[in-house]
Amino acid sequence: MTRLPHLDETALSPDQQKVFDAIVNGPRKQVVGPLRVWMQSPALAERAQALGQYARYDSVLPEHLSELAILVTARIWSAGFEWTHHAPIALAAGVPEHIVAAISLGHRVACADKQMQAVLDFAIELHRDRQVSDNTYAAAYAALGQQGCVDLVGICGYYTLISMTINTFDIPDGDGPMLPRLGTAPHDMFRD
Repeated sequence: MTRLPHLDETALSPDQQKVFDAIVNGPRKQVVGPLRVWMQSPALAERAQALGQYARYDSVLPEHLSELAILVTARIWSAGFEWTHHAPIALAAGVPEHIVAAISLGHRVACADKQMQAVLDFAIELHRDRQVSDNTYAAAYAALGQQGCVDLVGICGYYTLISMTINTFDIPDGDGPMLPRLGTAPHDMFRD
């Protein structure tokens, strides 16, 4: 049984059409991947896509920092679709290739940039340990500020929802760089 629901764009309900139009007229410009699944529940789609627009495009974090958090989330959840779409965006936004490669393998990496290190440490601990240590929070607060920390939690949470949708509904990976398959459980990633 295929889990990926079909979305007939020529036969949308009025509620679906409203959300569809909001997405294609917004910064995403297209309804793909998890957004297509969410269209089966227009009220969820409306709210989730609005949160996603904030998390990806309007947060106080610059693009390269939010993309780091997105990549950590994609790796923790082994969400291939998210990886194939966001690894190129992260690279184009200035995330060094060696950092993207390390994240893809679930390895810790040291960054010279304090903000990048703060985002990596925070996102890794939040996902892997289900909490953030006092030291990691203090470093993130110093590097990103209070709103930056709040927005970072929002980005990690939103992309967890995205990743859960990808994995539950078997959304194909896409054409970008593939996320390596690991035999490591999420709680064992990023420990080196």
